[in-house]
Amino acid sequence: MGKGESILVVDDIKEQRELAAEMLQQLNYSAACASSGEEAVAYLKEHRADLVVLDMIMDPGMDGLETYRSILEIHPEQRAIIVSGFSETHRVNAAQALGAGAYLRKPYVIEKIGQAVRKELDRKHTAAASAIP
Repeated sequence: MGKGESILVVDDIKEQRELAAEMLQQLNYSAACASSGEEAVAYLKEHRADLVVLDMIMDPGMDGLETYRSILEIHPEQRAIIVSGFSETHRVNAAQALGAGAYLRKPYVIEKIGQAVRKELDRKHTAAASAIP
């Protein structure tokens, strides 16, 4: 369960975006949506998100890896989890090497998205807490 943290769901398929946002809201997160990588980057220039749920394959425009790279230029500590309806790829691995957390395979299942989001948010908190002298 969430504690009201803000989550940005980035997915080019409207139904997938809405489903993920609805599940996250049921789990007590505040969810916003972006329909493309470009829209996500523009949103994050004006807003903060505790976590980004980022679809890896989006057409047209930037894919998940390009989007995450652009987001990191704005917010270098931005946490994210990667989602895709396809198998894990080298682009997923590259995003994880940049700092993204779990890879979550679609379709969205409330238990799995809830666990992945909570784990990544807790990882952020733990990392930040351990950095304090």
